[in-house]
Amino acid sequence: MARPTLRERLAAKRAEEAGTPTSEAEGQWYVLHTYSGYENKVKKTIEGRIEALDLGERVFEIVVPTQKEIEIHQGQRRDVERKVFPGYVLVRMNMDEDTWYQLRNTPGVTGFVSINNKPVPLSDDEAQNILKGMVTEAPKIKMSFALGDTVRIIEGPFADFRGEIDEINQEKGKIKVLVSFFGRETPVELDFLQAERET
Repeated sequence: MARPTLRERLAAKRAEEAGTPTSEAEGQWYVLHTYSGYENKVKKTIEGRIEALDLGERVFEIVVPTQKEIEIHQGQRRDVERKVFPGYVLVRMNMDEDTWYQLRNTPGVTGFVSINNKPVPLSDDEAQNILKGMVTEAPKIKMSFALGDTVRIIEGPFADFRGEIDEINQEKGKIKVLVSFFGRETPVELDFLQAERET
């Protein structure tokens, strides 16, 4: 069987990303352990090695599992990519002595996830769950509020009022703040972006 050209492999990858079924994926998913913070560098190095060492027909895909997160810091909203498994890179490949040696000796790699020094592939279900989780989950909101924090409302009808956080709803991105009106505490529901923590 003729080896697919780089153009054919890229077309197949684009079709896969678009959700178009391609032929049954070759290889199995293995997990490489890396130094923390080196995941993307390891991915880039392996991609370079695949081309340089002509491993394209045995190493098919390299993934650093990430999820989108919305981080709120000092009232500013930022989209960030958070690594789901820091220190790990997934590789879909056919395992043999050569591929094991080349990937195992990539700078930044400490080894394959193994049992008795034998690399263990992920099951298809495990691999699919990890890959699906990267795209299907809505971005999580990460903020620096805690129950009991004093916040200043910066937006809306209660702007410039201060209150104490009584409830935090991560899924909805809302907080409930107890604001004092005429000597009585009243709960006010706010979006994370409508308040900032008093320092």
